[in-house]
Amino acid sequence: MSSMIRFPSAMFSLYSSCSFKSSLFPSNFSVFRFENSKNSLSSNVVYPFWNSNFAMENRSFSVQSASKIQDGAAAKDSSFQGSESFFRSILASMEAVYLNKNPTAKAILELVHSADGDRICYDHFAFRTFGVNGHGIDSMSKLFLDFGFEQREELRFPAKKLKAFWFSPPKVSTSCRGSGVNGPLPRIFISELLVDQLSPEAQDIIKKYTDISRCGKEYAALASAFGTLAWEKPLYSEFQQLARESEYAAWTLVNGYALNHVTISTHRLTSNLRSIGNLNQFIEKNGFNLNSEGGILKVSPDGLLLQSSTVADSTSFEFSDGITEAVPCSYIEFAERLVLPQYKDLPTEKVEEFHRRDGFEVGNADKIFESTSKDQLTRRAA
Repeated sequence: MSSMIRFPSAMFSLYSSCSFKSSLFPSNFSVFRFENSKNSLSSNVVYPFWNSNFAMENRSFSVQSASKIQDGAAAKDSSFQGSESFFRSILASMEAVYLNKNPTAKAILELVHSADGDRICYDHFAFRTFGVNGHGIDSMSKLFLDFGFEQREELRFPAKKLKAFWFSPPKVSTSCRGSGVNGPLPRIFISELLVDQLSPEAQDIIKKYTDISRCGKEYAALASAFGTLAWEKPLYSEFQQLARESEYAAWTLVNGYALNHVTISTHRLTSNLRSIGNLNQFIEKNGFNLNSEGGILKVSPDGLLLQSSTVADSTSFEFSDGITEAVPCSYIEFAERLVLPQYKDLPTEKVEEFHRRDGFEVGNADKIFESTSKDQLTRRAA
């Protein structure tokens, strides 16, 4: 029987009007029920197999700082700040909301787990935001920066009117053999819509709801962890209007700060699925559709970063005017980072993550964004 996750009571102080119920879910899953009558995105939060022993005790972990050489330049790992167990509890809650709303992601994680073994590591978590009045990248990045993540390169997507930053995780001494959110801390990828580049009509819709949110931007991580919007539910006509101009904008309007996707680090698997090509074949063979934009496999110009993703799931969403329609939610991604040329002669058992290609690639990410597009969702339905 899986153990229930205990959350720090302070996390609930801002949500005194919400009620919580717990129960057990078959197949060693823990289920957390969150009820919010106004703007809940999710009611049942399912904690996956690797969280079954993750109790939110008030304990601290030792942290180590190390230096490394990558791409010929010296870089120091930042130190983890604060309680690691508290931080991982937040990640676990974000992940649980995501898995509850996205059956494809949950099914694929179970499938890979059954085929490869107990350990699945995450390459990165990704979030979407509105770049207006403090609701952009900074609203979500604050949590990660406070706990020792470091902001890295900026990426620009002019055609989509987006920009993004990624954040490298701090070095911790407790994640060598853990799995999922208990394993190596993931990179964080946060994008924002450049709202001022949209039409006045689209800007007005976005500002209407971000203005309603007011201080909600200060609690982006809580909104993500609880699976609720930081603003009120929109009108269906407003969602449609945004979707015609920016599918990213429409997605963010109804999903808010929800986890957009998690990414399995394929090279950390132990079976032949560690090759992303084999994993893609395995996933398609089991009946799941992969994002075909730019080809199933997205390859960086240097050939060292290989990525693919599923097509997003859809969920039923009741808009504020009572109309209920299917809207896109999230998907799951896969990434294989190959060994850098200067380390190609290292024995396989000696290769660590810093010996591999780091960072992100605009061309790859641009195609991965399409996992929630109407073209891909229509292809999935067909």
